[in-house]
Amino acid sequence: MPTLTVHSTRFGTLEIETEAVLSFPRGLIGLGGSRYALLTTDPDSPFSWLHSVEDPDLALPVTRPEQFFPGYEVVVSDAEADALGLAGETPTDIWVTVRAAANIEDFTVNLRAPIVVTTTADGAAAYQVINEMPELDVRTPLFAASAAG
Repeated sequence: MPTLTVHSTRFGTLEIETEAVLSFPRGLIGLGGSRYALLTTDPDSPFSWLHSVEDPDLALPVTRPEQFFPGYEVVVSDAEADALGLAGETPTDIWVTVRAAANIEDFTVNLRAPIVVTTTADGAAAYQVINEMPELDVRTPLFAASAAG
């Protein structure tokens, strides 16, 4: 299987299978580049990294929202689903970006703009979408339930 060598300032030299690279045809909000890979440094951790294969300095912590927010749904308009080629398709995976902080109680996630990953004949495509579910925030406390308990 062909691989791509990525030189990461965070993780050193990485060999990533080319079919594992996610194409972001519309990019990511506020960031450059259109090709990223999901990296897992600890298989037992709920967190992964969305690492640019074009920028060695760009790696975002991400997580699957359903691990922390049971029942989380992504709702986009029919027009948006059509424009992204998601109409009638079931996403392969849903990820949200994590904003880390000095204290774990202060970690937040962006539930308003999740990353939707689908598998196409051309490989994996990913889109950051605006979730139209009401009352979702770009800085939702990640550990609110455990901090309150």
